[in-house]
Amino acid sequence: MLFIDPAFFWGTSLAKKIKQYEYFGYAANEALFLSDKEETLINSIIDHIKQEYHTNIDKFSQDVIIAQLELLFAYVQRFYQRQFITRKITNHKILERLEDVLASYFNKEDLLSKGLPTVGYIASELHISTKYLSSLLKQLTGQTTQQHIHEKLIEKAKEQLSTSDLSVSEIAYALGFEHAQSFSKLFKAKTKQSPLEFRQSFS
Repeated sequence: MLFIDPAFFWGTSLAKKIKQYEYFGYAANEALFLSDKEETLINSIIDHIKQEYHTNIDKFSQDVIIAQLELLFAYVQRFYQRQFITRKITNHKILERLEDVLASYFNKEDLLSKGLPTVGYIASELHISTKYLSSLLKQLTGQTTQQHIHEKLIEKAKEQLSTSDLSVSEIAYALGFEHAQSFSKLFKAKTKQSPLEFRQSFS
């Protein structure tokens, strides 16, 4: 076990970089699965840090420990990326469940009262942390959770625009938007067409 006071990072290169390591926001059940070789490598870095800590402190001690920590965090980042790829069955099940959660949400009438689903809601329904979900999706699909939500939203909007006589404002409201302009702006950003232009293409 390695405990480090965050104050130790102040004024170092790691203080600026540490936020890029999203796995610090993962839940306990999203732990990293290491091979024997990977575990040996991680433990050797931790041993070097412990050894440096117990050596007589000098002006280079902090720099050496910071360098070892950066190496440790970089390897963990690599191993998590590998895990997202190699645990295909588990990860694809999460993607399937994500689609089910989004489809179910957009088919509920309480979309009117609750508005668009949040990233936090989706992660909660999947029983994983928002950070883990984001990292997993970016690795497997290249999209963020928010982009997946928008994708499902646009899919639902296209269905309404092409099969109903509802106005753009009515569709926007039904999809959880308070203002039709916000819906139209997002629709055009995603499709390169305004909602009306899209509807007219079916006339």
